[in-house]
Amino acid sequence: MQVKIEKLDHYGRGITKIENKICFVENALPQELVEIKIIKETKKYFLATTIKIIKESKDRIKPICPYYNTCGGCNIDHISFEKENEYKEIKITEILEKFAKIPNNKIKNIIYDNPYNYRNKIILHQNNKKIGLYKKGTHDIIEIESCYLLNNNLNNELKNIKQVNDNGIVLRIGNKTKEILNSSANKHKIISYIGNKKYQVSEKSFFQINSVITEKLYNEIKEIINTSKSENVLDLYCGTGTIGIYISDIVNKVLGIESCKEAIEDANYNKKLNNTKNCTYKLGKVENLTKEITKEYDTAIIDPPRSGLDKRVVEKLLEIKPKTLIYVSCDPVTLARDLNLLQQKYDIEYIRPYNMFPRTYHVESVCLLNLR
Repeated sequence: MQVKIEKLDHYGRGITKIENKICFVENALPQELVEIKIIKETKKYFLATTIKIIKESKDRIKPICPYYNTCGGCNIDHISFEKENEYKEIKITEILEKFAKIPNNKIKNIIYDNPYNYRNKIILHQNNKKIGLYKKGTHDIIEIESCYLLNNNLNNELKNIKQVNDNGIVLRIGNKTKEILNSSANKHKIISYIGNKKYQVSEKSFFQINSVITEKLYNEIKEIINTSKSENVLDLYCGTGTIGIYISDIVNKVLGIESCKEAIEDANYNKKLNNTKNCTYKLGKVENLTKEITKEYDTAIIDPPRSGLDKRVVEKLLEIKPKTLIYVSCDPVTLARDLNLLQQKYDIEYIRPYNMFPRTYHVESVCLLNLR
């Protein structure tokens, strides 16, 4: 059947209506007239795929990746980059207005950079002697020669992979050192930079995959810390200590909490690497270490996983009332949920989206909250 697409949903799919039921259409853009095939029906919605584009949007571009229609790594490579950034601004605005009643004038302009070759990490999988990435929605393997999102030096490293272990192969690269971590070749320690700070990154530890955008985001955090004259800072879900160490020169002390053992080991190593004396790192889930979160801290930087904050963490923050909260989020839905709770005692100064993951529907953001 032929349908006209009204808008994009928050996963980059086109939206239309069939028989008064919403229909999500893969590979379709607003105002396009497309021929579709229904691939799934539930009580509430249809899922469809685009068979033919009858009237094309001016915002449509030809995907440059030969694996785009089968690989699950990208979602919106058929949209111009300008429109992608606009889409992500609208996505954050809509979600935060809908779920947290935050007015759109609180949303700042999105920060972005190069849409390709930004990833400093890839995980390869193997199945039936095929090595590559998972096919969209399955564990079938798409064999790839290169990935347009990936750092070009890692694309060269891909060509040398002959066999994958049971957990897959992790490849990472240091952005200035050009050192390559290859878990299949016993190359397990690399150094990467954010600004003038250097960090050890290991196979399992969390480290942002887009170094250029990460530096822009960390500079904004540093500016907030400077402006608010923060002294004692909580760095919750601190990973390898990247943010705490980045701002350590302008504060009195930092306490970082992280549940990944390897990340804490890296954080303590990174302290020494940068000759940082005022950062302390503790291993454990943040919600289990709330006794460490005391009133001596005037600022909290929160960078949780996609699932957002445990309620015990929210309750503790509302109890100790740091004057400044800086919430770094990779999921606007859980951000909205947590902001609903934090707004009991905090005013939202602004939220700024960051296009940390170009050509995908994901969007990062930083939110500044001030104690009322």
